[in-house]
Amino acid sequence: MVVEVERPKRQTRRRTGKSDPIDAEAAARAVQAGTATGLPKTGDGPIEMIRSLQAVRRSALKARTQAANQLHALVITAPDALRGELRRSSLPQLVAQAGAFRTSLPLTTPTAATQLALKVLARRYQQLCAEVEALDTQLGQLVAQAAPELLAVKGVSTITAACLLVTAGDNPERLRSEAAFAHLCGVAPIPASSGKTTRHRLNRGGDREANKALYLLAVRRMGWDPATRAYVARRTTEGLSKLEIIRCLKRYLARELFPLLAANQLLATTAALPAAPMIDRGNQR
Repeated sequence: MVVEVERPKRQTRRRTGKSDPIDAEAAARAVQAGTATGLPKTGDGPIEMIRSLQAVRRSALKARTQAANQLHALVITAPDALRGELRRSSLPQLVAQAGAFRTSLPLTTPTAATQLALKVLARRYQQLCAEVEALDTQLGQLVAQAAPELLAVKGVSTITAACLLVTAGDNPERLRSEAAFAHLCGVAPIPASSGKTTRHRLNRGGDREANKALYLLAVRRMGWDPATRAYVARRTTEGLSKLEIIRCLKRYLARELFPLLAANQLLATTAALPAAPMIDRGNQR
């Protein structure tokens, strides 16, 4: 049996130091003491395939954004005639115009060099767009096969479903309950009460990609879902801010979507059990 052990706390590392034997002993002691009980992701199924494609897609999107920014920057610093020709073009028009430039070597003027640079960036942008489109197609097929019930939920896109599936992993039975999934996504509020003050603070841990996916889904539902809009109106009259309401909605969404992430009958049975009602606190932060 393999157990996932978290890294030692910084205070412990300062006191005992760090080396491979020290870390191994600390890991063994954590397992024997029962403080480390988490099961690692297996990474041997369709979710691992989705994770790989999603990582490449994320880098392609970042590179495409950089190419678009460089295109606009080069237009701003281009010679006057070339800048006047391109400065009012939208991004698709700019890519099309720059990709159609005819350049000749050797370069003899700054205008020719700028045209060549713009053409290279335009072709790079087009190639990255083709990569993203191809990855989206493959991701759509894999996600539809892995979790068709999740995609059937209104507002859940392929990318949102992929983020949640990657967070749960190929062996989601390691998640004991919907509360564990909420903590894994960083949407479970952390108690921060003291004395007569009872409040919760924002959870800054967990998988930030899954947190972002739940945030976008909550914002979308605030726009079209009648039940969500009624909830927002009620909590607004109770004095909660918009951010606090979104945090509450993310927690509810984690509870709603957790059963749909079940990859086997064991987790489906666990998710179908009645969960304890979540305390709906107006001073949640």
